[in-house]
Amino acid sequence: MSISSRQRALIAVGILLCIVALGAGVYFYRLRGSLAPPVSGRAPDLLSQLPADPPVVAYIDVAALRGLQHSPWAALLGLTSPGPQVDSDYAEFVRQTGFDYTRDLDRLAVAVWPSGGEGICNGSPCNRIVAIVEGRFNQAKIKALSSRTLPASGNQVVYEAAGKVDAWFEFLSATRLALSTASTALPIAGTPALDPATRSRIERVAGAPMFAVARLDNLPSSFYANLKSLPEFDRVARSVRSLSLAGRPDGDNIKVALDAECDSAKGALELATLLDGLRLFGGVELANPKTRRQMTPEQWAFLKALLDHVKVTHQDQWVRLGLDITPEMLQAGSSSSAAARR
Repeated sequence: MSISSRQRALIAVGILLCIVALGAGVYFYRLRGSLAPPVSGRAPDLLSQLPADPPVVAYIDVAALRGLQHSPWAALLGLTSPGPQVDSDYAEFVRQTGFDYTRDLDRLAVAVWPSGGEGICNGSPCNRIVAIVEGRFNQAKIKALSSRTLPASGNQVVYEAAGKVDAWFEFLSATRLALSTASTALPIAGTPALDPATRSRIERVAGAPMFAVARLDNLPSSFYANLKSLPEFDRVARSVRSLSLAGRPDGDNIKVALDAECDSAKGALELATLLDGLRLFGGVELANPKTRRQMTPEQWAFLKALLDHVKVTHQDQWVRLGLDITPEMLQAGSSSSAAARR
């Protein structure tokens, strides 16, 4: 039986509609679920000693990365020789305290309350930083550097560090030290657990040796002040409820994922579109000879590699910036920084 031209056209249209329907189905199925966690895992025990309400929490397992001597991680963190010992101020710090982070630091957890111009954030001073440091300490040397001690409950002793920046510290154990930029944050015995929302976000990235989580619904009201003249950017920025960053070794590369959790799927789509637009615009600008003349070759090479490698994906209320940092990119970035200092 022969098929007429009209029948062939109808068959072709039917096949095309099936393909479109299949593609739409896959697309909406993808939108229905959230992006898979970058590197999920249990929250490290060190985080349990941080205060419960910080907008920003960061963690790094230096001991796990110290063994990667032939990885760009070691160079990125200054864990390879000659290391920071070449800096005279740091060398003096090591002499006075007996503590060298390239050798003695194992793990670090940090809580931060960023300032938006206000003096108070949720009833406490802004710009607070509380850190729990795990490693090997010469307690006698470190205590000798304190200018005075502060009254504290129980057996805890809080020391005021002598120096250009106000800081306070207490020894939680032989291998743990708490540091703070606000004396009211110490001692930290009996600190309540991190809130469930923050803990859930941490567990999305806690499988990585380096991660950070930021709650953007807990920032000072003036944090977005610089975006007032850019209402479109301001609206998209305010739709982001949290940021989660994970960095982990992947062979010779560093695999980085930055996830933004938005308040709606529409907000995520707008953010992904904006980021993709900025990435494309950046590529066009770098191709402009005038822009290139305003940069050093190292700066241009670093930004070009960054824009070429970064990927933007989104699903439901999540947007991800993914980037594999290569040794060449680190070298270009290091050369760019050195050129900028000259």
